[in-house]
Amino acid sequence: MDTMTLWHLTGWQFAALAFAALLVGFSKTAVSGANTVSLAIFAAVLPARASTGILLPVLIAGDVLAVLTYRRHAHWPTLWRLFPAVAVGVVVGTLFLVWADDAIVRTSIGVILLFMAGVTMWRRRRDAANAADSAASDAAGRPDGSASRAGRVKARSYGVLGGFTTMVANAGGPVMSMYLLSAGFRKLGFLGTSAFFFLIVNVSKLPFSAGLGLIDGRSLLLDAVLVVFVVPGALLGKWAVTRINQRLFERLVIAATIVGGLQLLLA
Repeated sequence: MDTMTLWHLTGWQFAALAFAALLVGFSKTAVSGANTVSLAIFAAVLPARASTGILLPVLIAGDVLAVLTYRRHAHWPTLWRLFPAVAVGVVVGTLFLVWADDAIVRTSIGVILLFMAGVTMWRRRRDAANAADSAASDAAGRPDGSASRAGRVKARSYGVLGGFTTMVANAGGPVMSMYLLSAGFRKLGFLGTSAFFFLIVNVSKLPFSAGLGLIDGRSLLLDAVLVVFVVPGALLGKWAVTRINQRLFERLVIAATIVGGLQLLLA
């Protein structure tokens, strides 16, 4: 695998990766989608394709901490609707990685993220008249109408896109964030559902990444060091999320998605 070992990193490079790992922990327990910044840092410090394999175990560590924090708030009917479509997206993403270069991967995902952010903002404005009903819903957050035909089509569409983007660049967070917001999830339900979703999906990606040569002994050694920085990030996120109201939470998620999309397009 074309990557650096821990011993080849300069002090500044290691500091950047450590900060990115801390941000992964924060994003998993506070503002989902913010880890697109971590993706950008890893891709800047390490070879772009190899960076996705090195980042994956760090993300899984953050997922475990998020599940431990929000496990009681997951909405499993939504997860079961998403998983089949996500599996299709992961397979398509694996095939895409066989031939696509970094430029094509970045441009494709950047366009998808910006499109999803635009659709979500349009939906939020359209549904503004129902804001009072939304505020009165269960604080844990349960989706409205997700079992309808339109809801199933939307779940499958976002599921395929989420599986594809998470496989090719670990960038599925913003796509799924847009889906959960559009489905009407409140803050805790959003975090609990996404925690289980990404733990299961990211673990399932390990054999694909290893088969592509993106994970090996050298990358795992670097991961073992970086995981240490995920923990304080997760604790900081847990502290911060209790101080963020629902409206600000949604705005931060959408903003993180837009920044991630622009970064991928302009990098």
